[in-house]
Amino acid sequence: MLTRRQFGIAAGALAGLSCAKEKGVGFDGHAFVANEEGGAIAAVNLTAFAVTRHIRIDGSPTKVISHPTLPSVWALASGFLHEIDPTRLEFRRKLSLAGPALDLQLSPDGQHLWVLSPRRLARYTAETLTPAGVWPIDGEAVSFVLARREPWAAVVVQGAAPLLFPTAAPAAPTPIRLPYQADLAHFRSDGKQIILAGGAARQASIFTIPDARCVAHLPLAIEPHRIVSKPDGGELYLTGDGLDAVVVLYPYLAEVGETVLAGRRPAAMAAVSTPDIDYLFVANPEAGNVTILDITTHKMVGAVPVGKDPSFLTVTPDGQYALVLNRASGDMGVIRVKAVVRNRGKSAPLFTMIPVGSRPVAAAVRAV
Repeated sequence: MLTRRQFGIAAGALAGLSCAKEKGVGFDGHAFVANEEGGAIAAVNLTAFAVTRHIRIDGSPTKVISHPTLPSVWALASGFLHEIDPTRLEFRRKLSLAGPALDLQLSPDGQHLWVLSPRRLARYTAETLTPAGVWPIDGEAVSFVLARREPWAAVVVQGAAPLLFPTAAPAAPTPIRLPYQADLAHFRSDGKQIILAGGAARQASIFTIPDARCVAHLPLAIEPHRIVSKPDGGELYLTGDGLDAVVVLYPYLAEVGETVLAGRRPAAMAAVSTPDIDYLFVANPEAGNVTILDITTHKMVGAVPVGKDPSFLTVTPDGQYALVLNRASGDMGVIRVKAVVRNRGKSAPLFTMIPVGSRPVAAAVRAV
């Protein structure tokens, strides 16, 4: 029979084994974090949950993306496209973009990199970084988005109609006429329609492609500033000013669903879907936490304190971890998705916190 002391020692040993096992669980790869003020990309080992190396680059990185098969990670910084070797964790080369650049995206087929500048949308071959076409923009570009399954790109233009571009070859765009200024654009998952939203107007509109025929104008309870999709494309989620909530929009039904309370002034979002879990993670920069919504029930199931000014969220490809970049505190909060448990207090644990650098603003996750 164990004495109380022996039982305590045994329990402590078991707890230590449990903790050791938990620490060993991870994603076999790195998160590449753009530190805007640090002038570097932090390579975070997601098995050890520590920074392996800070990769110095020229300028202030604002966007980082990874190729799923090519040995390349790219960062956008101060008018240059920087390429990083994800195996050696070192800078490889850089390409001048001949002026400021606003955004960087990889084409759905992985063949091309697309770079948005204020007056043009440019395409480069991903493997060689050679130019592969330029689409001039008549106006001041704000943002752009690529369709997943169809050859289209949409550019939001300041003070003008959004532009629909064919991506197969440079050609004149089709303006999409709206009764308000668009701030956001998002293609439906099948690429057959585009959803546009305007903050000041508190509206979302759906248009068919390629004829730009209006299907619906939908009133919103918020001034939308951000939009993400459920992984299967069946729902869209919008956050913005005016209400501490997430608006759920059904793109295939052309209607607004619920408006769900989701913390204080919710902003950035990321969705995860596994056979067991469907969650939407929502950053609340002012509160320094992330709220978690059950996508199936649209109920809040937890809130995780993560750091100062959480401004970017992403999920590892295996759905194990949600990664939160805290812009003001310079660290990355890690939430283990399966550790989120519904409870009366609606609290959820933080798996770990990793210092990553000065003003982290974007990240890309790549498997080894």
